[in-house]
Parts: sequence; structure tokens; C-alpha cells
Amino acid sequence: MRTRPVLVYDGDCGFCTTSVKVVQRLLGPRCVTVPWQWADLEALGTTQQRAEHEVLWVTPAGPVYGGSEAVAKLLLRSRAGWPVLGALLTLAPLRWVAHGVYRLVADNRHRLPGGTAACALPARDPRKA
Repeated sequence: MRTRPVLVYDGDCGFCTTSVKVVQRLLGPRCVTVPWQWADLEALGTTQQRAEHEVLWVTPAGPVYGGSEAVAKLLLRSRAGWPVLGALLTLAPLRWVAHGVYRLVADNRHRLPGGTAACALPARDPRKA
């Protein structure tokens, strides 16, 4: 059984990989970080489809949080004053704003510094639109 949370991110995305390295250095979160491409997603209780769509925070007990909720959980497990920001991001209406900002960044990560065309999210299936 895991004793620490796991942060799952896109290891093929330069922006994502750089962001995780910065987070590790500046925030010092108490978690394990792993690219989804190397993770046993089934054992973590998630899917490749979800991991391609958003960063994931997997708790030792099993619940999986994605996107801005995962970021809030990460901040809550960080040092210094970061847990305060994490707590704020769990409250409405900041939670809604955080979700919108997260989606904007995630959907455009291939355009951000360090991002490449490989960072673009898979195209949406038009049958599900």
C-alpha cells in the first residue's frame, strides 16, 4: 500500500515536465511524482485517457483528483505558505476560477514556454461532441 500521494503528469510534454521540476524545487511537496507513461495507471485507479487530459493526484487511500483539484491537493502537501493557497483553491468561487484557469493552460500547453506540438492534447472525438 502506498504511504504517500502520487502526482501523475504527462512526461512527453516539455511544459508539464518543466512545471513539475519547478514545483519539486520550490514547493517541496510531500509526494511521489511520475509521468503517466511510466505509471501503472490501473494500480493507481485511473486510465490513460484521464492522464492525457489532466494532471492527477492519487491519494494513498485511493481517491484520484484531477486538474485544478490535483493542484490544490499538491499545494496542501507543500511546505511554507503554499497549503494556505491550496485550501483557498478548494473554496467556491476560487475553485471555479482555478478550474477555468487550469483548463485554459492545459488546453494550450503546447503554446507555452517549453511546450511543443507533442504537448497538445489529443483531438476530441467528434462523435462525443
